Amino acid sequence: MAISSNLSHLFKIIFIISLSLVSTFAEIRSSEIRSDDRSIIPFDEFGFTHTGRLELNVSHISLSNPNPELDLSQIGFFLSTRDSWIHVLQQIQDLDITCALQSELVKVVYTFDKLKGAKELGIVYSESESNQFTLVFANCLPQLQVSMDVRSEMYNLDGKNSNRDYLSAGKTVLPRVYFLFFLAYFSLSAIWVYFLYKKKSTVYHIHYFMLAVLILKSLNLLCEAEDKSYIKRTGSAHGWDVLFYIFSFLKGITLFTLIVLIGTGWSFLKPYLQDKEKKVLMIVIPLQVVANIAQVVIDESGPYAQDWITWKQVFLLVDVVCCCAVLFPIVWSIKNLREAARTDGKAAVNLMKLTLFRHYYIVVICYIYFTRVVVYALETITSYRYLWTSVVAGELATLAFYVFTGYKFRPEVHNPYFMIDDDEEEAAAEAKLEDEFEL
Repeated sequence: MAISSNLSHLFKIIFIISLSLVSTFAEIRSSEIRSDDRSIIPFDEFGFTHTGRLELNVSHISLSNPNPELDLSQIGFFLSTRDSWIHVLQQIQDLDITCALQSELVKVVYTFDKLKGAKELGIVYSESESNQFTLVFANCLPQLQVSMDVRSEMYNLDGKNSNRDYLSAGKTVLPRVYFLFFLAYFSLSAIWVYFLYKKKSTVYHIHYFMLAVLILKSLNLLCEAEDKSYIKRTGSAHGWDVLFYIFSFLKGITLFTLIVLIGTGWSFLKPYLQDKEKKVLMIVIPLQVVANIAQVVIDESGPYAQDWITWKQVFLLVDVVCCCAVLFPIVWSIKNLREAARTDGKAAVNLMKLTLFRHYYIVVICYIYFTRVVVYALETITSYRYLWTSVVAGELATLAFYVFTGYKFRPEVHNPYFMIDDDEEEAAAEAKLEDEFEL
């Protein structure tokens, strides 16, 4: 009873956490398992239609204790939905079964008792039930370590010619979605270039930086569209994932930097950054490097890797820290403007700037909350067939944030954000000289 209870607890912790964090990788995956004694190893999650297929090839199979008396029917691969797994856990808890492979609620793909001494296996499994399944390896023999090379392909047959679609049923439309958003950002870039040309006299350095952010976002979406398109057809990104990671990294750094620069009023309120604001950038940029490294590890390894959950937690933590860090400059600007509004004779101008910065602060918080919390919640609760809607929601929120930022900080003569009088320019220059003198 104690062993069954411990097994149940282990199943519950490892598998449920893994499923709650797993992404739909949905491409040809090659995995190496070495001396692993985990009871449950989740691989890819995939949304099947009624024409689903799983091609599973396992080679170099090795057990730490190759005893012929071992019950190898308790080691093998199976497919399970999240709902089914909850009931399987209950069956183990009630001692109805001792291994998930014994449950009638899972779809057993292959058990090792069929190996008959062989060191490899190859199987094509057809799935006619439309649902989202996770490919799982179960090892219900305590302290037995398993080593093997696993190559899995999950796809749906689409069309009269039975073409393979390697994207999950809920994400097969993503190539078109990303391409449409690329066109939207490309159009915004063209409009922004037009504004910069027409309003040369009121253009600041930060406006060119905003153009760079738009261009990098456009290229990021184009690479994402091509990446998903190749995966959909072939199961492999063919190098487009490398370009995606590069532009995703550059886009992330430039976007967070832009928010910091706007929050400090750089370029249009003052021509320099204070030391504390520079420190924010020095924190955000390295954290973005760590976040992108974590993202690459998460995407390229998959949940079968022993450190996958750790990297996922690192990514989430770093992302939250970056989001919080970029808010500080806006808070500092609001504080400085509030103090200036109380003491400066030109209180009306400062109050107007204060109100505008408050609005931007609220919009930044809403953007961060929606893209980090609401989008994740949508992905969690939405049916597997409509997982693309969470991507659309996140991209629409990002597009709205870009449009709001561009509109509020567009190069206009009478833009309240850019209303700087001679006294403010002199004060900024004096402050800069004081900082240089202290250095």
